[in-house]
Amino acid sequence: MAKTMLPGRATEVPTVGRADGIGGTLAFRRDQLGFLARGVRRHGDIFRFRLLGIPMILVNHPDHIRHVLVDNAMNYDKDAMLFRVVRPVLRTGLIAIADWDHWRRQRRLMAPHFTPRAVAGFARNMTDEIGAMLGRWERDHRPGDVLDITDEVGQLALRIVNRSLFSARVGDTAQGFERAFGEANDILGAFFRFPFPPLSVPTPRRRRLRRAIASMDDFVSGFITERLRRADADAEPDLLTLLLHSVDAEDGAGMALENLHHEVLNICIGAYETTTNALSWAFYLLARHPEVARRVRDEGDAVLGGRPADLADLPRLPYTRMVVDETLRIYSPAYMSMRHARAQDEIGGHRVPAGSNLLINSYLLHRHPDFWPDPDRFDPGRFTPDRVAARPKHAYVPFGSGARVCIGKHFALTELVLALATVNQRHRLVLPPGAPEVEPEPLITLHPRGGIHLAWEPR
Repeated sequence: MAKTMLPGRATEVPTVGRADGIGGTLAFRRDQLGFLARGVRRHGDIFRFRLLGIPMILVNHPDHIRHVLVDNAMNYDKDAMLFRVVRPVLRTGLIAIADWDHWRRQRRLMAPHFTPRAVAGFARNMTDEIGAMLGRWERDHRPGDVLDITDEVGQLALRIVNRSLFSARVGDTAQGFERAFGEANDILGAFFRFPFPPLSVPTPRRRRLRRAIASMDDFVSGFITERLRRADADAEPDLLTLLLHSVDAEDGAGMALENLHHEVLNICIGAYETTTNALSWAFYLLARHPEVARRVRDEGDAVLGGRPADLADLPRLPYTRMVVDETLRIYSPAYMSMRHARAQDEIGGHRVPAGSNLLINSYLLHRHPDFWPDPDRFDPGRFTPDRVAARPKHAYVPFGSGARVCIGKHFALTELVLALATVNQRHRLVLPPGAPEVEPEPLITLHPRGGIHLAWEPR
């Protein structure tokens, strides 16, 4: 663990040596999570390494995370390597904006449409699409059939976000979006681990990335163009309509069309990608821990009595919510974030130079043994109210923290709890005989390598 330093006696951040492969570059490329875990064991909760000469500082203590994201947040913007890597896809969307003033304006325009009250208006989309997915399983499969759960919940997540954004039910076009995003995620994940050659160099990889971006852009622009063409005052109040009519309270203007396009694409990617991975991991963990799955079913039986879960049920499904929280602890889809230090700072008694790239890796933070006993064990009981209150808040940051906490947090949590409760009411998803353990694949988001495949059984 990091040593406690006396005030005014800041020291240099411990640094990974050249023996680890050009300051960590080669080891990071081979095994990103393993390299960082070894660094924490060797150097403590803050250490420096390099990716092809780019200095990176991992911070892995709740106090460090709070300092960067909350207490001194104005010193840390998103002009960091990770966001420079993903910016060709996300551009001026909320996820990757570096400029504070631009971010504040976009957030003011969008925040009213992502509050718990606003999300309640989209819960019906979630319950309808979850029910439709289960109906397809019952129609198209026999007991014992093995389903590609990652693909199934990916289609579910994209249907939900598209109904909520565009009042649209999508078919083959959604699969095209999934393929394009998967290609971009693979390319950018590999580039982040070994950032060479630059993405500006005209290589086959760059051409594949540009095609993937164009495909996602076409998907989004088609819906926006159609909505602008209709200009229907009686249109269903979906998110796109709300964003089109949003007005900034400070300057009285709305959102520029280019910014709208980028924000809609960010919403599509965020709501699809993170939900797909979170639900995949949740069903996998329940299949590996049938005693936990039984408690989820028992809670659902007591509360729902065989019907699908709806928004009003959420407060009465505390154990299901704890399963969601524990899943997000072990396998946070947005498992890494970064910040760029605008000026020199001090963290944990160590000097952080201006221009540093600070890496926050929740896969490691959520396994910190000082705050998570037996950290690799799946235990939803960690999220009882008393145990949550006893832990530092920033030991658990699946949605980030501070002003730039994920705007889609309430939407995601609502969808995850409704899906787990409803699926477990009607079905059992179990490990097929001889199924191997699924390993995490650290791309830009944390994937289950090879996807989750479970056998389906009706209850």
